[in-house]
Amino acid sequence: MNYDYLVIGGYFLLMIVIGVIFKKMASNSSSDYFRGGGRMLWWMVGATAFMTQFSAWTFTGAAGKAFSDGFTILGVFIGNILAYVAAYFYFARRFRQMRVDTPTEGVRRRFGSVNEQFFTWVIIPLSVINAGVWLNGLGVFASAVFKADITTTIWVTGIVVLLISLIGGAWGVVASDFIQTLVVAVISIACAIVALVVVGGPGQIITKFPSGFIMGPDMHFPLLLIGSFFFFIVKQLQSINNMQESYRFLNAKDSKNASKAAILAMILMICGAIIWFIPPWASAILYPNAAQAYPELGAKATDAVYLVFARNAMPVGTVGLLMAGLFAATMSSMDSALNRNSGIFVRSFYSNVLRKHQSSDKENLIAGQIVCIINGILVIVMAQFFNSLKHMSLFDLMMTIATLLQSPILVPLFAGIFIRKTPKWAPWVTVIFGLFISYMVFEVVTPNVVASWFGVTHLTGREFSALRLVDTIAAHLIFTLGFFWLTSFFYNPDKDPYKEKTDEFFHDVDTEVVEGPGQSEFDRQQRKKLGMLVAIMGCGLVLMVLIPNPMWGRVLFLFCALAVLLVGYLLMRSATKSEESLLDVAPNLHHQ
Repeated sequence: MNYDYLVIGGYFLLMIVIGVIFKKMASNSSSDYFRGGGRMLWWMVGATAFMTQFSAWTFTGAAGKAFSDGFTILGVFIGNILAYVAAYFYFARRFRQMRVDTPTEGVRRRFGSVNEQFFTWVIIPLSVINAGVWLNGLGVFASAVFKADITTTIWVTGIVVLLISLIGGAWGVVASDFIQTLVVAVISIACAIVALVVVGGPGQIITKFPSGFIMGPDMHFPLLLIGSFFFFIVKQLQSINNMQESYRFLNAKDSKNASKAAILAMILMICGAIIWFIPPWASAILYPNAAQAYPELGAKATDAVYLVFARNAMPVGTVGLLMAGLFAATMSSMDSALNRNSGIFVRSFYSNVLRKHQSSDKENLIAGQIVCIINGILVIVMAQFFNSLKHMSLFDLMMTIATLLQSPILVPLFAGIFIRKTPKWAPWVTVIFGLFISYMVFEVVTPNVVASWFGVTHLTGREFSALRLVDTIAAHLIFTLGFFWLTSFFYNPDKDPYKEKTDEFFHDVDTEVVEGPGQSEFDRQQRKKLGMLVAIMGCGLVLMVLIPNPMWGRVLFLFCALAVLLVGYLLMRSATKSEESLLDVAPNLHHQ
């Protein structure tokens, strides 16, 4: 019997149940469907903020990079951690205080309707491209697991993700993200513990890593490595804290919950950064030929090293749990993108432009679901295209898209929150200027040209990729961000027809949002429903103890199950206490 299929089947069943249970909460209005009506608790918002920054790419492309290059992969995740610190102190509450349902509605309030349309038609294609990378990463892994054609795998997995994303709207997306956080935590911690035991401890990883744990192979310039770390941080700071990604915090019930969500995401990212890459680091020592295990994947063969570890070192059933974690990671990123794109299209184009504010809320809700389906199909097609790029690893693919395409778009959406006096043409002109900078870096001021300025005549493949990353991010930091700042010198408040609306926007951004009436009942429902779902997941993990395994494998699954059951119990207990509090308050209110 193939127990891995049973584990994956059980996981998908649970995801469908989540969508069904939260469907009613998402169908009350388009606001509920697109962002949960802004009524979600911090631990749900924090989990989705964490999971949307996490995808199958972490288990595939990033794991492959950790396997080959060692410690340097942590630069990306250290950047994530510091970005969430910035979100806690500044951005998270301000994004929630924009008082909008979608990111482009925030763009309209800040920059006007022209920029709203510009960024609507920039953000949606970029989201489709990113989701295509995530789905391609999942397809690479799933095809290796099931020995299936990768194109077929992409279509099957993409349709499954689309169906689950469609059912529950933002409530289903965020609830599934919370469950998926637990799935990822369980598989990551279990694999990390086993990896440390098998390899002999963290000291052995550092001393026995084949190509040098800190520097890695083919890297002769420590300064270039330091530069990569620094610019990873700069890149992730603006990648997470910009108006496009504000949807992470728009769901929160108030400003305080938005800030607390950022702290939770930061803590989860710290824990994840410590444990995620222990298995691929250990695999470089234990299974040095792991990158050749799946030659049919071409340049992406290294991206399957996590699978090699799970099949060789973990108990039976772990591969199924790992696949559930991969589906969880991809679904959390893809369903958030689909839900966000639906909201952006409906609120900023369909309702405003096509229907000229004549559409009802119910019509907007149906339109959002249709757009979700269309976006899902486009993502699947994009994932197939990326699969044709056999010569490029998932890590390089992700970094290329993020630095060349995404960076110019994010500059005004990031800086526009704190550089406040800019003309209305500044955002879209800055993006066009930034795309020109990307072209110059890619075609003219190439890494070889930059290296020649310092007397370096030859770069290894890894040095070339690292210098391109540093070169591109530095160019956008200096020139694109500098260009946006310089536009403030052309700002004339007397000639700004949107000045009153802009001032109103920043007044809201600086004014705290407090929870609305009837919020206690929504809080109770969130705790009760998720507590029940987590308990079901815990019971499913208990059943994995019955899979024929050595005693240590059964004990490992048992501890994972008990940890999940504890979370479910605490949530249900909290829901019961809040229900009792409501019952105690009700007679007093009636008496008054």
